[in-house]
Amino acid sequence: MWRGPVIERKRSLTNALKWKVFTIHAKLIAMAAQKWWDPDKNPTLLDAIEKAKKANVPNDNIARAIKKWTWEDKSWALIQEIFYEWYWVGWVWIIVKTLTDNKNRTTSSVRHLFNKYGWNLWETWAVSSFWFKFMWVILVNLNSKKLEDIEEIIIESGADDYLLEDEGQVKIIADKQNMWATLKFLKESGLEIAESSLEYIPQNFISITLFDKAAKIIKLIEDLEEDEDVEKVWHNYDIPDDLQMQVIEAIEKSRFRT
Repeated sequence: MWRGPVIERKRSLTNALKWKVFTIHAKLIAMAAQKWWDPDKNPTLLDAIEKAKKANVPNDNIARAIKKWTWEDKSWALIQEIFYEWYWVGWVWIIVKTLTDNKNRTTSSVRHLFNKYGWNLWETWAVSSFWFKFMWVILVNLNSKKLEDIEEIIIESGADDYLLEDEGQVKIIADKQNMWATLKFLKESGLEIAESSLEYIPQNFISITLFDKAAKIIKLIEDLEEDEDVEKVWHNYDIPDDLQMQVIEAIEKSRFRT
């Protein structure tokens, strides 16, 4: 069964990170609205709006994001997706997806962060097409159920894999070609879909056991989380739970001293 790291750092949403969540959703809405601004005629825009509402993005923010492509807002700018693929020692890879209205600004910012921690930029699609698979990831809320109660449904849906997530959720992974059929089957079977998206799934994981290496990776991920243009980050490293906690505690102590 596919397995990702048992835990990722769960940081509280500071005002800055909340602002970033709102900004990313606004960009997703604006990018979808570039094709057509009416959600009743644009399923991608409708999906972007629904996801923004689930993230508690205010209605005013959603309306402003749509206006950016109806010519009512003269400050509009074309939003585009840009992917960056980075390599570190020991076959460790990170793929970064950005949403930006200024490619030069975003490239400079992302390049600065990775250079800071000693990573090397790789040719786009060289990593993602060989070391990862682009798969449909569906998060299902268990509510009062147990994983055993819905395993048969998951298997019958045509999913490739599944695993128990924290906070009472099951992560289901399906081939991109079967994603709509899988999603429809799960919904019609009465399961509650919390989220669904296309994600890069690594073919294997590289175990990180040294404190210094783990610290550099975790600090890099923190910096990426705070960059306003970074939407998603995928990786193939696996840091043991106890080592993650040691690094996090050390980072917090360092911040407190400063």
